[in-house]
Amino acid sequence: MKYLLMISVLFISLVVHGAEDNFAFDTPAQRAQFLELTAELRCPMCQNQNIADSDAMIAHDMRRKVYTLLKQGKSEQDVIDYMKARYGNFVHYQPPVTAATMWLWAAPVLFVLFALIVVITRKNSRVDEDRETKLAKADAMLEQENQ
Repeated sequence: MKYLLMISVLFISLVVHGAEDNFAFDTPAQRAQFLELTAELRCPMCQNQNIADSDAMIAHDMRRKVYTLLKQGKSEQDVIDYMKARYGNFVHYQPPVTAATMWLWAAPVLFVLFALIVVITRKNSRVDEDRETKLAKADAMLEQENQ
């Protein structure tokens, strides 16, 4: 029984080890470049993980493609451009500044400013109405006293 348990543990560890991506690099700089790129690219399926940390099948495919492109001598920017062309700007954690992304930043600020203007305007109009009403009541009370 003890040997059966040891054999099953050994078999499971071999299966898990076989599921990992093993990449051989020519230089340590190339490996560092690979690690940087896989940390910089977002998994389209997980959305909050980079492809280095994700276990999704698409992340495995993307890591293999990054490895292939680096082995072909492509630069970091070439790899990023390839991934953006294939998966969209979302795949890169540093999206480009465009008119659409500017609206994403400007819309909340504009909303807050608009809300402040509305609140201040309503407050001022209520104060004026309240004053007029109170003055009218005070005038009515004075007239009643004078009579």
